[in-house]
Amino acid sequence: MRRTQKDTEDSARTITRRGLMMGGAMTAMVAALGVRMRYLQVDQAEEFKLLAEENRVNIRLIPPMRGLIQDRNGKLIAGNEQNYRVVITREDAGDVDLVLHRLAGLIPMTAEELDSTLEEVKRNSAFVPVIVKDRLSWQDFSKVAINAPALPGVVPEVGLSRIYPRGYDFAHVVGYVGAVSQKDLDELENPDPVLRLPKFQIGKIGTERWMEGVLRGTAGTKKIEVNAVGRVMRELERQEGTPGGDIRLTIDADLQNFAQARLGEESAAVVVMDVTNGDLLCCASAPSFNPNLFVRGISHSDYASLTGNDHRPLANKTVSGAYPPGSTFKMVTALAALEAGAIDVGYRVRCPGYLEFGGRRFHCHSRGGHGQVGLTQSLEKSCDVFYYDVAQKVGIDKMAEMGRKLGLGVRHELPMSAITDGIMPDRAWKQERYKQDWRIGDTINASIGQGYVLASPLQLAVMTARIASGRSVSPRLVRMIDGKEQPVAEAAPLGIEERFLQAMRQGMYDVINSERGTARGSRVVEPTMVFAGKTGTSQVRNITAAERARGVISNDQLPWNRRDHALFVGYAPYDNPRYAVSVVVEHGGGGSTAAAPIARDVILAALAGGRPPLSAYPSAQRGRIETMLEELPLRDPETGALEDSDQA
Repeated sequence: MRRTQKDTEDSARTITRRGLMMGGAMTAMVAALGVRMRYLQVDQAEEFKLLAEENRVNIRLIPPMRGLIQDRNGKLIAGNEQNYRVVITREDAGDVDLVLHRLAGLIPMTAEELDSTLEEVKRNSAFVPVIVKDRLSWQDFSKVAINAPALPGVVPEVGLSRIYPRGYDFAHVVGYVGAVSQKDLDELENPDPVLRLPKFQIGKIGTERWMEGVLRGTAGTKKIEVNAVGRVMRELERQEGTPGGDIRLTIDADLQNFAQARLGEESAAVVVMDVTNGDLLCCASAPSFNPNLFVRGISHSDYASLTGNDHRPLANKTVSGAYPPGSTFKMVTALAALEAGAIDVGYRVRCPGYLEFGGRRFHCHSRGGHGQVGLTQSLEKSCDVFYYDVAQKVGIDKMAEMGRKLGLGVRHELPMSAITDGIMPDRAWKQERYKQDWRIGDTINASIGQGYVLASPLQLAVMTARIASGRSVSPRLVRMIDGKEQPVAEAAPLGIEERFLQAMRQGMYDVINSERGTARGSRVVEPTMVFAGKTGTSQVRNITAAERARGVISNDQLPWNRRDHALFVGYAPYDNPRYAVSVVVEHGGGGSTAAAPIARDVILAALAGGRPPLSAYPSAQRGRIETMLEELPLRDPETGALEDSDQA
């Protein structure tokens, strides 16, 4: 059928209309695309550039250099050393087993270390470097570097690691660092991001832990370019962090070394405190351990040898050890009675060798008794009966009040771990702890530092310093932070009558310097260094009536762990007190024989600023003392190295 002219014209008009509609639609789409492209390329250019940059550039943290710890004179106690280590990256190594076995042929590696490294390599992403071995010697490090072509994926690196050049001497005070654990992170509300770095180390115990905020410093940052799979291509920018602050302690490294050596193989502790400002010059606990082992990763056998040792080398006995103070507590009982008006300085008691109360005998250490005894004589001879009598007059609450005034039963805040409060009991304490009433027998036992009373060597040193100075001096361990001297507030007066304190000092002088003093064997003959103190012996077992009847078994006939603790507290010089000292020798027997000689040697070293002068000892003792001093394993004053020993 032929199309008419009209049909042709209608069809043309329809096509033209459709073309216009399609053209309009296409124009609108092009316009919309143009607007969108302009929006993305111009208006949003900076935002998309930033997103692209974030995908291409990563920011990583740079661990800060840890601050140094020094003694009061600037000698290094804890520092940082170069750590030569080797890392491996799985994607570059190819056959990791083969590469590691080649590496083991160059440097010492155990089968356990190889297995551990393989597990860690498999656990991490292929491009993440894994530490294979650290603390390599320069020779081993060089071997790896020279053989690098045969060790694909293996890279020798140089970093920093903590080191304790005087480790054994300061293990308990300074502590050590270790890798951050999940427990460490859980204890913090907002953990520093640097703590999440692999193998980053923080303080675990001691000053390293409690001054972590000062020592750690602030992490730096570096910008690195990575490819699509996260592999590092190059470093673009670096901003170094802030090193940790340096800390200077009050401890004298040489005195600490001398005290540690003097304690020898004993399970013991010694504290030396400046009575004028509270500076702790010495806090030695024996036996000690090598903190460098913990930094490097202590072996199971080494750790087992420490935990299995009955002398407890891991415990800081100076602040965490709580012991019955024995007769070193008698000054507390006496001062409480004097202050309460229960007795005066002229008070006297007859000692027949025991006191009977409630059908029970409380014995004096002198079986035959001391006869008539006055206040200063009761300290000189350490008469127990005098204090049994006095305690009944004053009561436990006044004794506890005086004990706390002198620093017992009080936690002294220091940057050290496991500081004990000790126990300074009273009526309320026993009711709260045991739901029992306090008894007179409890007071009698407490009067001579037995029963419930417990004190640390630190607390005993504080007590002695306060008696010697008449002021409420408090212990201090940190002297300077980043070169800034830490302020010391002047200690307030104790509020105890001077004549009462002087009576205590006279009694302590007689303990060492009178003919019948319990510690006469430890006297000092140098006039400028005259020593005053008090011996103490605390029982760790009950002595039955039957044993007393047939004769008390001497300490040297008992197993070590059933012997009495030996204690001594003292200060010097007597007429111008400068230093207070306390010594506890666990299961040492008698305070006069085991603890007092150590206290004398250490306080003489403090006064002399070095080796105790032989002229300070009685002439009859000088030959023995000279031999003993020469045989002490002292460390080099500059390097801290222990000569002729593998403990350096």
